[in-house]
Amino acid sequence: MTPMSALIVSIALTFAGGCAHADDVIVNDVRLDDGVRRTLERMYNVEIEAGRYWYDPVSGVWGRDGGPAVGIVHAGLPLGGPLRRDASRGNTGVIVNGRELHALDVAALQRCVPVQRGRYWVHASGFGGHEGGPPLFNLAALCGGGSSGGGVQCDGSGSCGASATRSGVTGIVSEGGGRAGVSYNGKYIMTPN
Repeated sequence: MTPMSALIVSIALTFAGGCAHADDVIVNDVRLDDGVRRTLERMYNVEIEAGRYWYDPVSGVWGRDGGPAVGIVHAGLPLGGPLRRDASRGNTGVIVNGRELHALDVAALQRCVPVQRGRYWVHASGFGGHEGGPPLFNLAALCGGGSSGGGVQCDGSGSCGASATRSGVTGIVSEGGGRAGVSYNGKYIMTPN
């Protein structure tokens, strides 16, 4: 069993039983069981302070209720209820995985990519696009996830011609028809979608 599988099994078993205390952690409006809290504290080697938090299970991004993102953990953890649009009390018109981004989230993204109002999805890998559409960008590459500190962003039509890619840079390339892939060091790798 992988460490991630063990964590998910541990969290699921802990959710099945347990009692709440006044100093519990609230994630997406649901109280986090003490056992789950201890498991997460061991896994990330941190102490989780009592309080209210939001968690995006698609990207793994989290923050304090009403505030911007402050960290990233594993995506897909069975923590809390559904992510609310107003979890960050954002008013930016930029919605990612259902959460309207806080102004500080948008400012951070604008350091590496132009940000436009709209609805988007972003996975933990950094791949994202317009809600319901194919991958159009890779935030990990665009925001310096590679040694080159650069990347490729497709235009709004989903097109990234050969002129938009260059060797040594990771990014998304569109083949059209909703198919996209990853360009890495000049090699094209197809991704399922």
